[in-house]
Amino acid sequence: MSKYDIAAFVWPSYTGDENRTKIFWPEGYGEWQTVKAMTNKGYDGCRWPRKPLWGYVNEADPRIMEMQIQCAVDYGVNTSIYDWYWFDDCLNDGFLKARNNKDMKFYLMWANHNATHLWDKRNSADLSTVIWKGAVTPEIWDKITDRTIKKYFSVDNYYKIDGCPVYMIFDIDNFLRTFGTSEKAKAGLDLFREKTVKAGFPGLHIQIVHWRKRTYGWLPEGDSAKGCTVEQLYSFLGADSVTNYNWGGSANLDGDYSAITDEYMESITDTDSNISIPFYPNITIGWDNNVRFNDFIPGVVKNNTPEAFGETCRRVKEFADKKLADGKMKAPLITVNSWNEWTETSYLQPDDLYGYGYLEKIKEIFG
Repeated sequence: MSKYDIAAFVWPSYTGDENRTKIFWPEGYGEWQTVKAMTNKGYDGCRWPRKPLWGYVNEADPRIMEMQIQCAVDYGVNTSIYDWYWFDDCLNDGFLKARNNKDMKFYLMWANHNATHLWDKRNSADLSTVIWKGAVTPEIWDKITDRTIKKYFSVDNYYKIDGCPVYMIFDIDNFLRTFGTSEKAKAGLDLFREKTVKAGFPGLHIQIVHWRKRTYGWLPEGDSAKGCTVEQLYSFLGADSVTNYNWGGSANLDGDYSAITDEYMESITDTDSNISIPFYPNITIGWDNNVRFNDFIPGVVKNNTPEAFGETCRRVKEFADKKLADGKMKAPLITVNSWNEWTETSYLQPDDLYGYGYLEKIKEIFG
């Protein structure tokens, strides 16, 4: 039996140390401000308010992260995937300064999506305003890759597959917009690979977040990938693997958790059969984004108890066991949404509703 790398996404918003985020959470302790403000709105499936058992802690504090790392590894969560937004206090000052950080692996997911008023509950009814764009420029991409290789790949416990550092890209469409054409985007990835090899690694493992089936008719005329499917685009770009951030796009995140699990398992089986690269499955704990809104918005996962979550873990593990056995998966990697997405109601951290229930199921199923 394989020992799995259970890799939980980390949303680095639970700190007041990052000045740029104070435009969203002016009280100075990050998105805990939004969590604390959530009440029971009375809609079907609302299980709020909830409180973190550890309190509204600063996750950029290395002492706090020492406690969280110890808890995570005790329950079998042995890898963190940090959402990277050009601000990284939780990673740099919290995780990497924790004395026991070597007990966990970590890697980066470049969160290159547009920032809107979604994070600002006062203004979240307006999601059309872009605060900063996720698509950057080729010059900024070059700086990102240099910084990533120097500051993160060189850390001993950076997560690798076959010795190659793993780097995840959240929004492949915005990545294409950064370069303008698929050919230039591929060249940008190729250069990143070259620089990684030059830094002494055997290669670079590019992992892309898979969202949904789509075609790329919007690419410019003459583009080699114009009209191709997303699966064909992965091959064209030379991606090494895909996973999900959460089940959005692969399943309808509204309704009974067990039925949504059925839909997700059917979806990833289909996607896996249509790509030649490894598909690393995801376990999503739940979904309810109403924490960030004053008025009700549809999309609430119901009945996602620790017991139902445990059954989902078993089903995802069976999928991964088969893919490892047939060689389709190159590493025993399963991603989890998430360690701390409180405002999306999808987190492993203990609360006053289920206690350590989700973590206990991770330990029970994966060891």
